[in-house]
Amino acid sequence: QVHLVESGGGLVQVGASLRLSCAASGVNNYPMAWFRQTPGKEREFVAAISGSGIKTYYSESVKGRFTVSRDNVENTVFLQMNTLKSEDTAVYYCTVPAVPVGDTQFELIYKNRYTYDYWGQGTQVTVSS
Repeated sequence: QVHLVESGGGLVQVGASLRLSCAASGVNNYPMAWFRQTPGKEREFVAAISGSGIKTYYSESVKGRFTVSRDNVENTVFLQMNTLKSEDTAVYYCTVPAVPVGDTQFELIYKNRYTYDYWGQGTQVTVSS
């Protein structure tokens, strides 16, 4: 059974940093991603990392400020968020597909929320100005 647990969210000021963690069980070395959602809006892609950890992908809005990484020994994925802006305020979710998508295929589908089958409960990030 797949289980994802996010942690690390909180209330910070503009310009601050936060590090989110997602502990995964039931999957090993699968590609994973972070999405975020605000009330009344669709869940949007933030960042993704291939199962090998070699390839990483970012939305334009976070490129250069956020870094996704993984520890395959601990089966945990991280999202380091720097220079936070008020528009980064959202609930952040980590997610994983049901099958171990290879790096080549993942490169084509990482942005699509329907690539993913399991989602964590989410962690709130609030950036105050």
